[in-house]
Amino acid sequence: MRTVFSFIKPYKLAAVAALLLMLVELAAELLLPLFLGKMINDGVVNQDIDNIVMWGSIMIGLSLIGFVSGIINSFYSSHVSWGFAHDIRERLFAKIQEFSFANLNKYPTSGLVTRFTNDVRQVQNTVFMILRIISKAPLIVIGGVTLAFIVDAKLSLVFLVTVPLLIGFILWILKIASGLFDKVQKSVDKVNRVMQENLAGMRLIKAFFRRKHEEERFTTANKELADRTRFTFRFVESSMPVLLFVMNLSLIFIIWFGNAQAIAGDTSVGNVVAIVNYALRVSMAISMFTFIIMAFSRMKASAERLSEVLNLEVDLKDSDTVNYGVHVSKGSVAFQDVSFAYPETEETVVKQMTFEVAAGEKLAVIGSTGSGKTSLFQLIPRLYDPTGGTVLVDDKQLTDYSLDELRGSIGYVPQSPLLFTGSVRDNIAWGKDQATNEEIVQAAKDAQIHDTIIGLDDQYETRVGQKGVNLSGGQKQRISIARALIRKPKILMLDDSTSALDLATESRLLDAIDTYQCTMLIITQKISTAMRADRILLMDEGKLLAIGTHKELLATSELYQKIVESQFGKEYAYAK
Repeated sequence: MRTVFSFIKPYKLAAVAALLLMLVELAAELLLPLFLGKMINDGVVNQDIDNIVMWGSIMIGLSLIGFVSGIINSFYSSHVSWGFAHDIRERLFAKIQEFSFANLNKYPTSGLVTRFTNDVRQVQNTVFMILRIISKAPLIVIGGVTLAFIVDAKLSLVFLVTVPLLIGFILWILKIASGLFDKVQKSVDKVNRVMQENLAGMRLIKAFFRRKHEEERFTTANKELADRTRFTFRFVESSMPVLLFVMNLSLIFIIWFGNAQAIAGDTSVGNVVAIVNYALRVSMAISMFTFIIMAFSRMKASAERLSEVLNLEVDLKDSDTVNYGVHVSKGSVAFQDVSFAYPETEETVVKQMTFEVAAGEKLAVIGSTGSGKTSLFQLIPRLYDPTGGTVLVDDKQLTDYSLDELRGSIGYVPQSPLLFTGSVRDNIAWGKDQATNEEIVQAAKDAQIHDTIIGLDDQYETRVGQKGVNLSGGQKQRISIARALIRKPKILMLDDSTSALDLATESRLLDAIDTYQCTMLIITQKISTAMRADRILLMDEGKLLAIGTHKELLATSELYQKIVESQFGKEYAYAK
């Protein structure tokens, strides 16, 4: 929790001001019973109006001081808690941007969303309550008991038994409740995950008519959350009757014993009234401990979850030997005996790959599904580091470049294009900071999407729905390609990014890309597309089977011949 609460440092002056104002409010509240006893003993019992007016005026003044202090305290407490939460969310977002794919694999999206929302809110609310109420409650207990002993030590002896007993009981409840609330937060993660998957796959669910199955999945997750929450809250709330029962017993004892003492003349009525008031305040403060337990338990669970993300070591970052003056100038790529396995898995998906792609060359990568083509692509921009061998760009190891420089020189279009909520213009310009209108239009023309955009109602200002839901697959692919082209990359990587395009549109797209001064690597299942490349790399089960031109592979590779046969027919594949 130390990591999370370190974010209060910028607001420490405001936090100190809030705590000082809380102490002023507390002092006013604790002095009122003392002065009430004085007014009864000196004024009411003796029927002295002057004393009654004097002590009454002092009590009114104290009440006003406490009221004003409480109002200002609320202002500072709100300022600290909201600023604290803002800074945590900002740092949490920045941290996740630093994550490698391996780091992201440790946390489902729903878990990270819950941390951004529910966990931050729990910690924020607790910080506010600490400055406003939570730190006040134990001080009321301590101050109330202390002043009660000052007024009448004999009557106050009951506090020596009840207060330590209740504090021990509360600590026991807190220890158990913390673990229970951690399980509740994990159940919240699960409900969020089911909801996100359901909303993202709504079209598929309707197409397969799986509504009942999804309802059952959600019901199971929701019931688990409800059951855990119900059990946890019942457990914590069960402490309230115990606390009140013990304090009410002590209150009865004070009234009964105080009455006997007053009749015997060993104490005054004012003292009994003052101690009863302190007992009531201590009782109210202790009754708040159930709420405090709940708040601290949830805060502790949330703070630990936040700290887990904030303290996670990013396993892929700029190396200690990085040269920030090195830039990608040509775009050549070389793999030297490269192997790769995904973190926490044993299967090697890329096996001892060795090949070179010259600057400006166009290489097509072909292979069956699951042969490791996408995994191979992910090594070039250092989305993952190879588990063996070396990847070179411009004859330098990837670790010689900063991540910003390396990835800034690459235009990468993933297998599943992702568009962001916003306009078409925003999505294309996303590939380059401060892109001009001319660059956006030119990139769209080269990606063969300009004419389609012009035909839309709002043209480039047309709003794109979440993940491009209002666009076709081919439109999304071409906008994604335009986003990569606008940055004029040294290395252009297309991961099966033309699969939804017809042959004529794809041909025009490749013609336009030919005008760019870049090295192009394209994963494709189309032989017609591969034939446009300078060379073709054939993969199977993570291994490089062959590399060469279309004619060379057709003459030497049996697997390539079968692929060509499946698309063009036996006569073409085996033609001499």
